[in-house]
Amino acid sequence: MVPTGLVDAGARLPDAVLDIRYATADNFTGRRLYPVARCLLRGEVAERLVRAAAALRRQGFRLVLLDCYRPLSVQRALWKAMPRRGYVASPATGSHHNRAAAVDLSLADLEGTPVEMPTGYDAFGPRARAWATDGVTPRARRHRDTLRAAMTAAGFQVNPMEWWHFDAPEAAALPLLDLPLDGINSSPPGAGR
Repeated sequence: MVPTGLVDAGARLPDAVLDIRYATADNFTGRRLYPVARCLLRGEVAERLVRAAAALRRQGFRLVLLDCYRPLSVQRALWKAMPRRGYVASPATGSHHNRAAAVDLSLADLEGTPVEMPTGYDAFGPRARAWATDGVTPRARRHRDTLRAAMTAAGFQVNPMEWWHFDAPEAAALPLLDLPLDGINSSPPGAGR
């Protein structure tokens, strides 16, 4: 049964750059894990993202969507590739991505060109931390801090281990999902607002 309330955040944010890394081999596992590049989130989480995107747009930025809902079966594959708590959530407890209540993202300029950030996506190391300063250029720090300010103002919580990862505050109370990305019919844009 498909849960109600999952929406296509990419459709809600037509100016967002869709760079869903697990739909390609350009991720830390080196292989494609998703059959399609989609950014599905729970309706209320997508609405927060829309608010953050509007604030960032006024500052001259567009969102780059890197990961959203992640099936639990994919979480198992990620854990197998990197069984390290703090970097990858154990499938035994699941990730907030498995609850469609977390989003990984970055920034691009208004033309869609990615801006400098502290690290690449899915970097495993101290510079990837949300408040890292060592080895982080002032420009990358400003971009990261701009992203974080917009996301927290919209109601997201920061993951201290990853500058790109933001959670809905209610995420831990939501059920884990293991629905295939290509089998979910999401709500159309504008639904569930």
